[in-house]
Amino acid sequence: MHSTMPQQTSQPGPTHNLETTPSNLGRVLALLYGFASYAVGLVTFIYLMGFIGNFGVPKSMDSASAAPVSTALMIDLGLLALFALQHSVMARPGFKRVLTRVIPSVIERSTYVLASSVALLFLFWQWRPLGGAVWDVHSSIGRVMLYSAYAFGWLLLFAATFVINHFDLFGLRQVWRHLVGRPQQKLRFVTPFLYRIVRHPLYVGWLLIFWSAPIMTLTHLFFAVVTTAYILIAIQIEERDLIREHPEYAEYRRRVPMLIPGTGNSSAQVGTTAVNRGA
Repeated sequence: MHSTMPQQTSQPGPTHNLETTPSNLGRVLALLYGFASYAVGLVTFIYLMGFIGNFGVPKSMDSASAAPVSTALMIDLGLLALFALQHSVMARPGFKRVLTRVIPSVIERSTYVLASSVALLFLFWQWRPLGGAVWDVHSSIGRVMLYSAYAFGWLLLFAATFVINHFDLFGLRQVWRHLVGRPQQKLRFVTPFLYRIVRHPLYVGWLLIFWSAPIMTLTHLFFAVVTTAYILIAIQIEERDLIREHPEYAEYRRRVPMLIPGTGNSSAQVGTTAVNRGA
C-alpha cells in the first residue's frame, strides 16, 4: 500500500553526493538494486492478489486454521502492525533524511519498496487464519459482481500508479536517471485524471480489494477492518506532509473528496479539521 500523491511533471531537487561523481560501477549497482527491488515488489504484489483472493498460491488468507483463535488473532494483529509501522515510518520525510545519510538518496525509494515487500512476505509466511464465516454470497450474479469489483480494484490500483508516475513511485526512475547521469528531480504537484475525481484513487482500489469477497470469513473481515483503519489514519498523516511540502494541496483538498466521488466539500472539510488538529 504505497503512499502516493497526485504529481507528474518535474522540477530540480537536491542530489546526494554520490549522485554527482559516481563511478560507473556504482551507477550499475544502483540500477541493479533498483530493478531487483522492483522485481521483488512485483512478485509480492502478484502473490498478494492470490493471498487475498484465495486462489493460485500455496498459502492464502483463508488457508486451513492451525492455531487457537486467540493466538492467531494476536499474531495477525502483530503482523499487520509491523507492516503499518514499516510502511508509514519509512515514508516520513524525517526518516528519509536519516536514511539518506547512510545510503545514497538515489536508492531510497527502492529500499522502501524492498522493505515493504519483505514485510508483506513475512506476513504471508506467518499469517494465521481465524476460521469462521461472516457471509457467503450464493447468488451467481452477486458473486460475479464481487469478483468483478475485486478485479476492478486491482486495475484501479495499478492505473493510479501510472497516472502519477509508476516508475518514480517504485524507484526505477531514480536509478535510471542516475545511470545516464541526469540530475535527480522532484515531481511537481499536479492532478491527473483520476486525482480530479478523488484525492486517493489508489486507496479506493485497495478498499475494493479488501472488501470485495463473496465469502467473507472472520479472517478476511479482521484483515479488512484493520487495513481500512490503517488507510484512514495514513491518509491524515500523508496529507499533513503534503500540505507542508505543497501548500497548494490545501486548496485541492477542499475541492476534491477524499475517497467517495461526488461527496463534495463536506468530507474534505472533515479531513481538513483532522489535519489542522495534528491527526
